[in-house]
Amino acid sequence: MTLIAVCGGLGVLPGTGAALAADRTATLTSVPRPTGPETAQDVTGPDPAAQAGARGAAEQGPARTSARFSHESAARAARAQAELAVPADSGSGRRVVFDMAAQRVWLVDGDGAVQRTYLVSGSVTDNLQPGEYDVWSRSEQAWGIDDSGTMKFMVRFAHGDHAAIGFHDIPIKDGRLVQTRDELGSPRSHGCIRQWRPDAKALWRFAPVGTSVVVVA
Repeated sequence: MTLIAVCGGLGVLPGTGAALAADRTATLTSVPRPTGPETAQDVTGPDPAAQAGARGAAEQGPARTSARFSHESAARAARAQAELAVPADSGSGRRVVFDMAAQRVWLVDGDGAVQRTYLVSGSVTDNLQPGEYDVWSRSEQAWGIDDSGTMKFMVRFAHGDHAAIGFHDIPIKDGRLVQTRDELGSPRSHGCIRQWRPDAKALWRFAPVGTSVVVVA
């Protein structure tokens, strides 16, 4: 019995050593692995909840950016719309409205609808007071005072200290415009209101003698 046990332990007997080795292997492979945080992380891989959160954040990032841009665009559009709205204190009915602070003109029809609005260049001097006026004279061709050039589509509605005040296109002096279109929107004239040529034509057609002109500060 002792010899058999020894031989078996040494793996001399057929099958005995192999069986023990198989038993030991089975025992080793069946031992539960530790379940601590590090081992659990190795076994399961990345946390599904964390992955889902990361995916959600990645998907929501562009959405948040798009929503922010949409909000900013809407705000800009609202501001632009407010800037283009006819001043509240500009009367009613068919009229031309000139806002001295905004350097902008509106052509408003009898129903209150804006037919046209655009930037202009008013006087660099304080020669015009807020109030209601009427167009009293028109000249398709006019000449400025103090050698300030020639202009077209003059529509006069007020009287200044030395000359009439009206709307006209940008004057030409020495064969050149005295200012550019991009400079409209700031005071630059000697006393009248300068307009880009297409806008001057539009006001000329819109405002015959007797048309109301409202000037706001």
